Amino acid sequence: MSAPLPALDPAFFDAAQTARAWPFEEAKKLVARIEKTGKSEVLFETGYGPSGLPHIGTFGEVARTTMVRTAFRLLTRDEIPTRLLAFSDDMDGFRKVPGNVPNQEMMASFLGKPLTRVPDPFSNEYPSFGAANNARLRAFLDGFNFNYEFASSTDYYTSGKFDEALLRMLTVYDAVMDIMLPSLGPDRRATYSPFLPISKVNGNVLQVPMVEINAKAGTIVYIDPADGEKYETTVTGGAVKCQWKPDWALRWFALGVDYEMAGKDLIDSVKLASRIVTALGGNPPEGFNYELFLDEGGQKISKSKGNGLTIDEWLTYAAPSSLGLYMFGKPRAAKRLHFDVIPRAVDDYYSFVSSYHAQTPAERLENPAFHVHFGAVPNPDVPLSFALLLNLVSTANAEDTTVLWGFISRYLKGATAKTHPEIDSLAGYAVRYFNDKVKPTKIYRAPSDQERAALQDLADQLAAHEGSTDAEMLQNLVFEVGKAHNFDPLRAWFGAIYEVLLGQAQGPRFGSFIALYGVAETRKLIDTALAGKLLKAE
Repeated sequence: MSAPLPALDPAFFDAAQTARAWPFEEAKKLVARIEKTGKSEVLFETGYGPSGLPHIGTFGEVARTTMVRTAFRLLTRDEIPTRLLAFSDDMDGFRKVPGNVPNQEMMASFLGKPLTRVPDPFSNEYPSFGAANNARLRAFLDGFNFNYEFASSTDYYTSGKFDEALLRMLTVYDAVMDIMLPSLGPDRRATYSPFLPISKVNGNVLQVPMVEINAKAGTIVYIDPADGEKYETTVTGGAVKCQWKPDWALRWFALGVDYEMAGKDLIDSVKLASRIVTALGGNPPEGFNYELFLDEGGQKISKSKGNGLTIDEWLTYAAPSSLGLYMFGKPRAAKRLHFDVIPRAVDDYYSFVSSYHAQTPAERLENPAFHVHFGAVPNPDVPLSFALLLNLVSTANAEDTTVLWGFISRYLKGATAKTHPEIDSLAGYAVRYFNDKVKPTKIYRAPSDQERAALQDLADQLAAHEGSTDAEMLQNLVFEVGKAHNFDPLRAWFGAIYEVLLGQAQGPRFGSFIALYGVAETRKLIDTALAGKLLKAE
């Protein structure tokens, strides 16, 4: 069972009418649609290809769609029922054996079969590969507490839910072909049909041309390449499925889908499917095309290339809330999805949450935290940044959070892992992220004469503030030392601190770092660096 639909605070209803955040702009299109169609319910949909495991794009699409759904509920004062259908294309033909599954030889013998007729390579727990991946999808979505209904393409075709729409597709067959054929190359045009028969000889999903169309009888005739014989079959009851663009349109038409978003690479496909659903006599759904994710080098992320960041990798180093924030921001802009975006996403998340609870309802609706949590924003006590904890891990040589808590509990009087579980979780992420992703890239350098003199002066002046945790006072002290030693621009002084003491180009507010790490410990760190011992440690 999916998570229950979260309750909404009526205090947001009036403010929602003038909200400008992008989910509200999308939801306003749905309000206009409902006013025009008179429908009494709105159906949101997301699609999933179960030939592999759920990935970060799956999360992004469901999360963003849920953000729009929440905005629509607010705009309509939650008086119009909404549903989110997570649709699995599990009747698609099995085209390629994934490299990350066992029993490769066995799997190869089922190429061409619908995914729900390919055995589960992992165990005997599920009746098919499609069913196994569907279970993983549901567990994946449940893990994020999404409210949704699951739908299986195989179930919808074989149960007759698509029968009426399939017969309608047969009736407008020529119109569908007129839409599709200009989009295809010469070879593909010669064999194309919107219907893919399920072979009566070997059970494969066939991409073959139609020999005959009989709309009155509800049948098609084709030649099966397995034996060269001619076969007539009904288009209903799961005897055929549709090619994916007509299949998309069929689904929109049969189910009355009101909203579905898609990646920018599918713009042409959305246009074709929209024309087909119109030919069927339906209305294309509302939606928008989001930009794609890029890897470290600015190249489009590809599952086959394995570049970029997986969802499991993100969740190894940060909580789902930070990933939700990443998905919320500028969905129409291409964004790098690499490990180095995680710390900023985490700290931005806590910054938005921190400001949220002091805001008016109107301000809250513009705050990304509202959309990340679909209106139910928590109020954790996290006065430490992820960036600060990363540097604490570095200087304390921490292999686990126990070492970090020695510093944290001194900085936050009386705080423990039990009283501040969110900080403890954040500290655990910081330990893993630092040791896996930061430590291998650290490069310390020796100070210049000017930097050496300034660092020694800083260490000497800190002696008068032993035991202080006043981050602002300590920051001002660092600032004044830099000015006194004529750093121009002053940011060069802070750059020197980071590069000489921390082995990195950037860092947190150094006064905050001193307050957390400790004045005496910072003085010792400076002495170690000036003695050249950090260079040797490298």
